[in-house]
Amino acid sequence: MKMYGLIGYPLQHSFSSKFFNVKFQQEGIDAEYVNFEIEHIHELRNTLVFNPHLKGLNVTIPHKEAVIPFLDDISPEAREIGAVNTIKIERSFGNTYGYKLKGYNTDYVGFKNSISPLIHPDIHKQALVLGTGGASKAVCKALDDLGVAWTYVSRTPCEGGLTYEILTPEIIAANKIIINTTPLGTFPNVEASPNIPYQALTSQHLLYDLVYNPTETAFLKQGRNMGATIKNGAEMLQLQALAAWDIWQ
Repeated sequence: MKMYGLIGYPLQHSFSSKFFNVKFQQEGIDAEYVNFEIEHIHELRNTLVFNPHLKGLNVTIPHKEAVIPFLDDISPEAREIGAVNTIKIERSFGNTYGYKLKGYNTDYVGFKNSISPLIHPDIHKQALVLGTGGASKAVCKALDDLGVAWTYVSRTPCEGGLTYEILTPEIIAANKIIINTTPLGTFPNVEASPNIPYQALTSQHLLYDLVYNPTETAFLKQGRNMGATIKNGAEMLQLQALAAWDIWQ
């Protein structure tokens, strides 16, 4: 039986295992999908050595950037984005470790294809991207390709970015797309949400949350209460998972 899996920490919020195992069962695929909850990326080697039937991995928080030095190759898209969320494993006993790893980024495809139908070019010209982790890099690449200008928002100052403390209603008014790429609001901490001036949101705003558990985060709920269009990360998850499956095959 072939094995596929997910590495990250923590993983109790993840739906990937259920998604793939249902897919395998429905399509009669002799495979299983397993969660490997590893706190430190250095544990990756043990995961690969002790699971010789492992053919592919998804990568989630906090390892999307940290995993890159462990790869033998990386796709041009993932290299440009600077983050990896899918790994193809080729067993090669001529290699020092007995395997070769190539990294890809399917977050880009999943996010771009799920948000593009909601974007109105005459309204949605600028975006705030909350968070600067690995997922945010795929989001920003997709926004570039969709012709949407973007600005990072983080807890600590970053070049060209903003901090939550300096967000004003005027900044919110000028940025009609707001995307949460942080884990804030993920189950079980469902009351948490990014610290933005929600009272400045309007019906022209689009709020997108990469979190999909719960289906409506506190971030999205506050946006809905102000009349904004909202979308969670469930479709992105499915689209990126299917793209990963294509790579593994």
